[in-house]
This record gives sequence, structure tokens and C-alpha cells, in this order.
Amino acid sequence: MDINMSAEDAAFHQEVRSFIDEELSPDMRKASDLTSGVFAEFEIGRRWHNALYKKGWIAPSWPKEHGGAAWTSKQRYIYDSEAGTAGVPRLFSMGLRMVGPVIMKFGTDKQKAHYLPRILSGDDTWCQGYSEPGSGSDLASLQTRAIVAGEDYVVNGTKIWTTGAQHANRMFCLVRTSTEGKQQEGITFILIDMNTTGISVEPIITIAGDHEVNQVFFDDVRVPIRNRVGEENEGWTVAKYLLEFERGGAAYATTLATAIEKLRTIAMSERVEGGRLIDDPQFASRLAALEVKQRATQSTEHRIMSNIDQRGRPGPASSMMKLVGSETNQGISELAVEATQYYAAPYQPEARVPGNNIEPIGSAATVPVMPKYLNYRAATIYAGSSEVQKNIISKLVLGL
Repeated sequence: MDINMSAEDAAFHQEVRSFIDEELSPDMRKASDLTSGVFAEFEIGRRWHNALYKKGWIAPSWPKEHGGAAWTSKQRYIYDSEAGTAGVPRLFSMGLRMVGPVIMKFGTDKQKAHYLPRILSGDDTWCQGYSEPGSGSDLASLQTRAIVAGEDYVVNGTKIWTTGAQHANRMFCLVRTSTEGKQQEGITFILIDMNTTGISVEPIITIAGDHEVNQVFFDDVRVPIRNRVGEENEGWTVAKYLLEFERGGAAYATTLATAIEKLRTIAMSERVEGGRLIDDPQFASRLAALEVKQRATQSTEHRIMSNIDQRGRPGPASSMMKLVGSETNQGISELAVEATQYYAAPYQPEARVPGNNIEPIGSAATVPVMPKYLNYRAATIYAGSSEVQKNIISKLVLGL
């Protein structure tokens, strides 16, 4: 991707800066700074979603025929860079980033007409029903069953680590509709209304003290067959397509660059024997190594963005993005804990609530450091473990 700016790009760059300056309120910036999980606090994220929707920028990669902005890879790079620098809230974007592209490719005309506008407006909030207890990274071993009963599927089973299920009114879900043949051949992709009788959501509080994930139970849940995306027993193909967007469309490079700058700020104020931590040769060397990884992530991300421009999908290189992005995130969080030293230890979950008046123990910058470290322990597991990503890279990228 050519990152040199034309006059048109420069004008867009200024438009992005002006938009962020006007729409990103101080409380939204503060909430973003306090975020320790994958997404911003839900209501804060909704406000930013609404601002982008009104501007027509909520779906930068979607084609205009479906209400998207159809940005070029350069425009996405410009926006992501400015958004990361400004600290905009990270949206709960499973509808926009995952199921939206799936519906565009595999959905019926009625499904597109119904769901896509509601994803754009934020009227529907989606969660992902993939992982199950006991399955680990072997997604194909899922056991949640869907049996045909008239014009419905009757679904029984459970999904776990379901991010945002407490907020979602929709779920895109993999269910087993056949036990014949290979495991992958009996899976179907369906869309579920979370308000349907028989669905219950149980919270799982993470070690960081956050409620991000849940376990969802299905007890004779009736889902209309018309809510199936793609053909019955061919959901594995749909699922693999979706995972490309989950792994390769998260703007890792911008997130990593912002995290490194926050770490640098902490290190400039922390003192060690002989002066500032930032001037300590050993610390500076480790920080520089993380910056090198961030630059490598950025280059990979540019290639993936170009692939999306040319082919409409990230391709197997998205696994490279997931692998290097998640591991670098972990490295930054580990070094941040070391940099804050004793001030990483206090447990103050209330100090991370937007609008709180809690006096933090230590500087405000240290409040989310330990929760981020704990949260990112899972980064090399969710969306496909690092081992799974390496297998995909060796097979589909390197041809081994």
C-alpha cells in the first residue's frame, strides 16, 4: 500500500482530524484511557458509533451499495492512525466487522435488506456463538445441536466466552445439524434473536474484574430456518470466511502504537536509580524491540488492507496479523507492569468506571495497566490460538 498522500488524501486527513476534535468529548477520551478490555464501556462505544453513523463513516470497508463508506486502504489507514492517536473508544463491532461481511457474501436478499441497515444504525448488537466448553481451539468439535422441527430449528446446548452477550440482541451461531461424515461437514451457520424463549446468559467475571464474557445456554430455542446463512451443513465455509475478518481487521498496528506511547509516557515519569526509567538502557532496548514488532505489524496490516481492496477479503495472511498483533500486545502489557512496579498491584476496579471520582493509588496512567496485562493473557487464545494461526500460516501462506 502506497502511504504517500495525494492532495485528496490530505483533505480527507484534515476532515478526519476535524471530525474527531468535534465529536470526541473529554469524557469519551477519559473512558477510552481507562479501558482495560478489548472494547470500550458499552454506552461510551455506542455514542461513538452514533457519531460515526451520522457522518456516514460507521462501515468504512463496506461497499456503498450496502450503506458503507467504501474507503480506500489509504483512507482507512489515515482514520485508524488519527483515531488511535486521539484515543477514540474501541467499538463493540462484531456486527460491522464480522457478520456484516458474511451476510453480504452468503446471505439472501431478504437477510441483507433486514440486517445490514440495522447493523449500520446500531439497532442490532451482535455477539458470536462459536466457542464451547471442552472444545478449546477445535471449533469443529462443537456439540450445540439444531434439529429441524417444521419451519424452525430447535437448538440445545451452550456457548462460552461469548463476548458482549449481556448487551447483544442478536447472535451469529454455529450449530451441529448432522453427525454424518467429517465434523466440519455437519455444521450450520444461523442468526439468533437473543430475546427468544429458552436463552439464558450467565456472566463470567475475568481475573481483571471485568464482565466482558459470558456463557450462553440454549434450552429448546426455536430459530426460524429462514435465519440460516448459507446452506445447511455448510456453515464451516461461512465460519472460515468470517474468521478472516475477525483475525485480520482489528487495526492492531494503531492499537499497538497507542499502547507503546502510553508506556513511554509512564516510563518518562517513573524513576529508577540514576534517573528516569525511559533512560535506562535495558528498558530502552526492550521498548525499542516492541516498536520494531509494531512496525512489522503495521507493514503486515497494510498488505492485508490491500488484499481487501483487491479481493474483498483478508485471506490467510490475516492469521499473520492475529499472531504478531496478539503477541506484541502481550509484550507491551508485560513491560507496562514492570514499568509501573508497585503501582501495578492495587486492585481498584471502581477507578476504571467512566465518570468515577475515585482517587487512584499512583498516577492515573497506572490504573488500567494490571487489568490490561491480565486481559491480554487470553489474546493468544481467543479468535484462534497462536498454535492454530501458525498451522494456517505454514499451510496456506508458506505452502508447507
